Amino acid sequence: MPAVELELQLDAEAELVLSWRTEELERAGYAPAEARQLAELGHVDLHLATGLLRRGCDSELALRILL
Repeated sequence: MPAVELELQLDAEAELVLSWRTEELERAGYAPAEARQLAELGHVDLHLATGLLRRGCDSELALRILL
């Protein structure tokens, strides 16, 4: 596989992961902009981010904790 084709495939996969993370965070209760911001940060643990909301933390406080 040529390098350009591999790079395009990796970019497409990265976008799919980003979209999935964003959707999961929105489903948990984050506003779309908050979800996208968290999803773009690979170091933010998805389970921790969603768990904070499940335990009653509002999204504003959760963002301060996670960021």
